[in-house]
Amino acid sequence: MKAVGFYENLPITDEKSLQDVEVEKPKATGKDMAVRVRAISVNPVDTKQRLGNPPGGTEPKILGWDVAGVVEEVGNDVELFSVGDEVFYAGSVTRQGGNSDYHLVDERIVGKKPERLDFAEAAALPLTTITAWEALFERMHLSMDPSANKGKSILIIGAAGGVGSIAVQLAKLAGLYVIGTASRKETVKWARDTGADKTINHYEPFRQQLEGNVDYIFCLNNTDQHWENMGEALAPQGHIVSIVEAAENHDLNVLKNKSASFSYEFMFTRSMFETDDMIEQHHLLNEAGKMVDEGKIRTTLTDRGGPVNAENLRAAHEKIESGKTIGKIVLENN
Repeated sequence: MKAVGFYENLPITDEKSLQDVEVEKPKATGKDMAVRVRAISVNPVDTKQRLGNPPGGTEPKILGWDVAGVVEEVGNDVELFSVGDEVFYAGSVTRQGGNSDYHLVDERIVGKKPERLDFAEAAALPLTTITAWEALFERMHLSMDPSANKGKSILIIGAAGGVGSIAVQLAKLAGLYVIGTASRKETVKWARDTGADKTINHYEPFRQQLEGNVDYIFCLNNTDQHWENMGEALAPQGHIVSIVEAAENHDLNVLKNKSASFSYEFMFTRSMFETDDMIEQHHLLNEAGKMVDEGKIRTTLTDRGGPVNAENLRAAHEKIESGKTIGKIVLENN
């Protein structure tokens, strides 16, 4: 089958950084399903993996952790889906990704594709939705009942990006006052269009732009750069969640007097460690899909990047690495 992969870590300007390859079509066993990939989305994790540890061996490393497609084959232990089902999911970073004609995935981290979306629109959602959902409702322990969050506020750093675009929508549905950071006219507009009540510039001190402290902070961009700003802006007994690894050692005493807390969100944790609650991502995606079909949240697709091939994926990676993308880039298979 056709796929796009790489054999060594190279800058995206090098044509060998991502290559069109032929690999063996996967066979579904156990709880795995073989999905015919109809669309994939590109995320920052793709660029990090491309530049991370070398693949090793003779097989190419295949990226791509946002897939929408059709179940073609199921393993003997699959109970949640049948051949012909339309699905969407983010997969596991410890396995081959979905930048290929067919892809193997464990049924426990797969959801039913929203009916009102086409495959490209659906492929824009899984990774970012899981990330935002887990951060808000599991790490921050927010209720999905708007009345329980009355008067509470959240600052979303990087509100116009892939995760930010869905986090703003979910936070608004949960009844929070949502403040997003954005620094350009087009990103400010996008953040407001997805539901942000207010925007501030992340290149300027937060506290001076806010009308008081915020109860929650969701950091989607540069934990190192924003650490002191976050500590200053956070309300007493508040909570910070970040998805960005820190390169520096930070002083946790910034949070001490406020009895505040900090945690990381990594949406691959469940699949990476095959946790006992791994199936929660199946339930999460199904619930998010219902919200889409009910018109409560919308796709964050902004860029249809053409067919899935090495040239188009290199272009998508280059856009991601620019740090200026809005929403999500999606590529499609015929």
